[in-house]
Amino acid sequence: MLALLINELRGRKVKRFVQSVSYLPHFLSMVVVAGLVMEMLSVDGPVNQLLRAAGNEPIAFMQEAGWFRTIYVSSEMWQTVGWGTIIYLAALTTIDDQLYEAARIDGASRWRQVWHVTLPGIRPTAVTLLILNIGTFMAVGFEKVLLLYNPLTYPTADVISTYLYRMGIVSNSFSYAAAIGLFEAVIGLALVMSANLISRRTVGTSLW
Repeated sequence: MLALLINELRGRKVKRFVQSVSYLPHFLSMVVVAGLVMEMLSVDGPVNQLLRAAGNEPIAFMQEAGWFRTIYVSSEMWQTVGWGTIIYLAALTTIDDQLYEAARIDGASRWRQVWHVTLPGIRPTAVTLLILNIGTFMAVGFEKVLLLYNPLTYPTADVISTYLYRMGIVSNSFSYAAAIGLFEAVIGLALVMSANLISRRTVGTSLW
């Protein structure tokens, strides 16, 4: 969606500024991002100061398990969405301008042009990226989760990779951790192969 919005901008300077601002967080270290999140959401941080100014009680975001998913997903989107748009913007440049011209001649609005020309044009790229990312579903966010979570947020923050780390490295249960790692790898392989097969049969685009 961000790539489509940037692509619709007509001013070159504005477009470059939005692109630069959106993908710069990708180059920040994961430790820096986790530090920024914890500082922003600390009891004395800017977010809680705004809550106090509005007459509300401060919230211990980093100590409440119910807030962890929201914090993780929001910070991940902020850090990665701009970098992901680069690939889609590159795919948008490969769409033939004559297709848009033909659509305008047929009376298609901007929304119709996006729906019938732009989205089908970037569909192969979107499907390929989806297949590549499906394999990492089981190993989501090890570094950031490890930096942000604590024993109070284990019920919602723990993922397979962090649980594997705690069992294998912290608790020295190497055989149990190895079994978890093998299970994760097998499930990831099955997901990639299944997604590739479904994509080839339904969309006509696949990795192999």
